[in-house]
Formats: sequence, structure tokens, C-alpha cells
Amino acid sequence: MNKRARVLLLNAALGPLDYRVDREHEVEPGSIVLAPLGPRQLAGVVWEPERMPSDAEVGDNRLRPLAGVYDLPPLGAPLRRLIEWTADYYLAAPAAVLRMALASASALDGSRTIIEYRATGHVPPRLTPQRAQALERIGERQGLVRELATIADVSEGVIRGLVKAGAIEAVEVRVDDPFPVPDPAHAPPELSLEQHAAAAALADAVEKREFAPILLDGVTGSGKTEVYFEAVAAAIRSGRQTLVLLPEIALTEPFLKRFAARFGHVPVAWHSDLRQSQRRRAWRAIASGEALVTVGARSALFLPYRDLGLIVVDEAHETSFKQEDGVMYHARDVAVMRGAFEHIPVILASATPAIETRQMVAQGRYRELKLPGRYGPATMPDIEALDLIATPPPRGRWLAPKLVEALGQNLEKGEQSLLFLNRRGYAPLTLCRACGHRFQCPNCTAWMVEHRLVRRLQCHHCGHLMLPPAECPECKAEDSLVACGPGVERIADEVALLFPQARAAIVTSDTLWSPAKAAEFVNRMEGGEIDIVIGTQLVTKGYHFPNLTLVGVVDADLGLQGGDLRAAERSFQQIAQVAGRAGRGVKPGRVFIQTHEPGAPVIQALVSGDAESFYAAETEARRMAGAPPFGRYAGIIVSSEKLEEAVETARLIGRTAPNVEEMQVYGPAPAPLAMLRGRHRQRLLVHARRALDVQNVIRDWLGGLEWPRNVRVAVDVDPYSFL
Repeated sequence: MNKRARVLLLNAALGPLDYRVDREHEVEPGSIVLAPLGPRQLAGVVWEPERMPSDAEVGDNRLRPLAGVYDLPPLGAPLRRLIEWTADYYLAAPAAVLRMALASASALDGSRTIIEYRATGHVPPRLTPQRAQALERIGERQGLVRELATIADVSEGVIRGLVKAGAIEAVEVRVDDPFPVPDPAHAPPELSLEQHAAAAALADAVEKREFAPILLDGVTGSGKTEVYFEAVAAAIRSGRQTLVLLPEIALTEPFLKRFAARFGHVPVAWHSDLRQSQRRRAWRAIASGEALVTVGARSALFLPYRDLGLIVVDEAHETSFKQEDGVMYHARDVAVMRGAFEHIPVILASATPAIETRQMVAQGRYRELKLPGRYGPATMPDIEALDLIATPPPRGRWLAPKLVEALGQNLEKGEQSLLFLNRRGYAPLTLCRACGHRFQCPNCTAWMVEHRLVRRLQCHHCGHLMLPPAECPECKAEDSLVACGPGVERIADEVALLFPQARAAIVTSDTLWSPAKAAEFVNRMEGGEIDIVIGTQLVTKGYHFPNLTLVGVVDADLGLQGGDLRAAERSFQQIAQVAGRAGRGVKPGRVFIQTHEPGAPVIQALVSGDAESFYAAETEARRMAGAPPFGRYAGIIVSSEKLEEAVETARLIGRTAPNVEEMQVYGPAPAPLAMLRGRHRQRLLVHARRALDVQNVIRDWLGGLEWPRNVRVAVDVDPYSFL
């Protein structure tokens, strides 16, 4: 007798569909299958019918048979429950969430080898600028032709031309070689009494095999990584898997190095920079249970771990854990939910925990373990605010005299310094001094940012590039263009002018675009090859350089602009994190914060070290406003290539807003980024009390409306960006 199976396909436009299961196939909930859809065949997962209702019941005689069943472990019930919860909470299509679990299409096939390509070291006689760029960026990396083209930012034809010229060669790669097993007894650290107590508590939570959300709250340099490594060791000893989430791809390589020093081997890595063959190998090892420790970006959260025993969210306060497109989930919160479904502990490690996390501790829902002091002889750095109104930099400069003096002293002592400015490029705005014309992106409501090192103007939202023109496009005046404001490149120019002997490095996502580049930077810092680092937020997280003793925050006021709900909290976290890079070894550290508002609560809290008072005031302000975590927000973003369609749809949504007690709808209004990637944008904001099931309200509200096909309506539950 034929059976039927309800299948969730990897097509976000469709709901679940029923298929016939012929005698030669055996399926169960979670089985990964191949199913026909029109003339195509799509991968999907068998689901429990009662948990995934179908829009229309079809008789057995009309069902199409499954095309095949993959020889892979089924997705476990905890992961299926997580997919359902994520889709329901974030108002996303279940298939869009499922796609993150089946994130490597090639992993579904059987064992095989593939052909990849790598540079040979030969430089062809005909070296065009694109070929030179490709060879420089590829370096020692290898991958498919399309992967190398993406890495090099050139067309596939350029890569194929280099293959023909002998500069790139083919290499056969085995894709399913086993990963080495980390050894929990390889090099156990010497822990302080406080660290040992925290590590023992975490290891005990792993051994109990129960859901336990734990905040590991330790100051920068307190050894949080070494402490939670002991929980990882406990999971390895029990033969269970661990997932460590990191907020930035650039942190992956330094983390792998620290992990290998503790456990003898690197863990399995999962991030967007992996080659297709690496993704396939990692996915299959995770699904089979062979990969005992995985470290990755937020997408690693949805992978099909066979026997998960522990989740660690490192730098858990980081806003980059919030996905801003597609399924707009927050990895920190989804990690806690996965821990609940898997019945395992979840460790949230942070020196500056988010107010939402602190509130969960205050309510007794999360346990807190504190590491109040730095490890060993290291002490917290001295922090001083520099009033830019009282003692401004010289005209045309951006570094205050006292900070310049400290940089010179550090150079004389052979110690390293860091200048932090969260602004890439040379200048955020270019204008014509003759007519005032400002260079704006044609696709976005954003200024073009000058990148002088590569001689380009670039939009940081859509990536649009243009060469700096010789004359103003508006008034045709020559040599009239002027850069306004500083970016890291401009600060680097000032450093070169002040200290021509200093070896400086610019560290941004433009220069550290891969884990390999991050590893190269770390090696240069540890080798003493860099005197002064000028960097963005990329250098605020996770790095440990014992000889770095001076930090200068160039513009502490930058993050306080724009009226963002979390602006003050985010500024405090960011500056506290970058300040924490100073004095992590035996040498004491100093931090100078340049500001026009030295009396601002954020600056006062940083200088005094009184984080608790700052957080208490911020928490009370949120409570009074009914803002998260005491209330709920949801953003509704309407976009279209036609302005009138976006405006009319937003107005339709606004005037049909339901009248629900203790829920307000604000807008519509043009988004601060009123155009993004060529699409006009309108926003509405839903503000509701904490207990309200706002998802169901929005689902019913929007579900009853129709709008033009070209209009997109996205819902951002618990938004972090209001742009």
C-alpha cells in the first residue's frame, strides 16, 4: 500500500505539498527527499502533517511520487521545532528558514571528488589590471572558477583566461576527508580561582544535559574564552557536539588559532568565505555527528547537528548577530530557543551584555556567572575624556594634542597603539567647493564615500562605484572637489604626517575581507611589525595583543547620532570593547576618548568605570517608554521601484491598522534610507505591550491585504536597525 508524505520544499513561495511514497522508499519526519515540482525537482524535508497544515487536501490518486530519498540522517525533531518557531516568531516562510538548514546543495549528493583551481605562481606576459587584481586577491586560496571570480571581484572569463595562460591550475579535491578530533586533555589552562569556579559551573551544566541559559559576564581580558573552553571540553568528553557562534567572519581565524592551542586541532569552521567543497565537507560532518566542535557565523545556528550538547554565543551583545535581510532573525535569541528545544545549556559570553540579556538575569530566567577582574597581572586601562571644544586639534587635523603626544610616547617605548573610528574610507562626503554639489549614490539615499587608497567613490549600502571625476558634474569647475570629515584613511594620512617612521595598518572590512587576511593581520601584530592600527569596529572584538597599550577613540560622539533606540547602549558597548584592547598583558593601558560632550552619561560611565549606573539609567528609560525589553517593536518596510506604489501600499497598510488595546502603529513615513538599491522605501513602526501576540495581529492584518506584485512588504520583528 502506498503512503503519502507532507513535504516542505525549498521554495519560499509555496506551502507544504503532499507526495506519494512508493514501496522502494522509506521516509520518516525529517527525511531529506527529492520531489517533483512541475518540470523541476526540488529538495525538501518530510514534515508531520499535524504540525504543517496544507492549504488543500489532495486525493491519493492525484499525488505525484517522490523522486528520491537522500542517504542522509533525517533532520531531528528539535531542529524542525526550531524552524517552525523561527518562521512563526519572525513572520518568515518556513521554507526560507529550512534553506538555512540545508545550506549546502552539494552536500546532499554522495561522496565524490571535485575540480578546484589555485594560482601556480606564474605571472602571464599579458597582465591586465583585472588579471593583476585577481592574482593578488586569490593569493594562496583555491576554489571553483565562480568562487575565485567572486573573491577577486572579476568576471569568470578573467579566471578562465588565467587558467589558459598557466597562472591558475586545476586540482582534484576529495570532499569528504574526516576532520581531526579535538583533544580535551591536550593543553588545559591554568585558571584563577574565579575562572575555575565559573568553568566548573559551565562544565556541570553540560554534564546535566538540561536547558540552562547562562550569561558569562566578564570584563575585557578576564579570560572568558578559556573559561567556556572547559565547557567545550566537557561536551567533547561526552562525545556530544558544540556550536560556538562568533559575530564577525574576521574573528574566525584568530579563534581557530586559540582553539588549536587548547585542543590540539582546529574546529570545523562555517562561514560565507568557505569554498563549496569546504561547505559540503563541513555540512556532512555536522549532520553525521563527526564534527564535534563547529565555530561559525550566525547561519551555523540552523545546521543539522546530530547530537548537540552545548551552544556558546561569544560577544553575545553584538548587533551583527541580527540578520537584516531575508529571514530577519536574531541569532542570540534563536540560539537560546535552540538550546530549549535540544535541552542543552547556552552560554552567552560578553563584557558588555545587552539590556535584554541583563533583564532576563534580573527576572531569574538566565543564570549569571561573573569574572570581575582581568586574568593574571593585567589591570583595566585608565580612561580619560578629551574635550574637543576646550582643546581642539589644529585646523585640518583630527587628533587632539594630548592623544598625539601619547602616540609619540608609545612609539618611543616600542609599544603598539590603536586609533578607533567607525567610518571606512577617506571621507564620508565629497562636495564641490564652487557650487556645493554633493556626490550621492544614484541607487540609495546616501552619500558616496571617498576611498582614496583605491581612487574610488563608493556607496556603502549598495556597493555602487565610480571614479572621482576631474571636474564637478554640476558646475564643471575643475579641481574643486573637497573631502568633508574623516574616515580611517584620512586618520592614517595624519598619522603618516605626524610619525613618518611609524608602521601603520588600516583595519576595516575593506582590508580584512577574509579569515586569511585577519590571520595575516594578527601575525603582523604579534610579530611587532605594526606600530599603530587605525581601524573600525572590526578591531573592537576579541583580539588580544599584549603589547597594545594605547587606544584613542577619534570620535566618540559618532554613534550617538540618529536617535536610535539603542544608540547610547551601543556606543557604550563599542567604546568599552575597543578600550578593552589596551593593557591586556603586563604593561598598563591608557585610553583617550575624544568627544564634544565630555559630560554625556555614556562618556561619564566609561571614564568612571560605573557601568552599573549607566545600565540602570538606560534600563529605567526603556521601562518608562515601554521599549524593549519591556515592550515590543516590529518594523514594517514597504519598498518598490516606483515611488507612488510604495507610498500607496504603505498608506493602505497604515489606514487598515487594527484597533488593538495597548498597540500603536506609527507612520507610514519615508525611511531614513528612503531609497536603497534602487527601491523607494516607506516604514511603519508597531509598538505594543510585551504580553501581546503581535505576530498574530500583524499576520492577520497583512494577510487580508493585496498590493501590486512589484511591491515588497517585509516585517522586522524586534528591529535593531531603524534605517
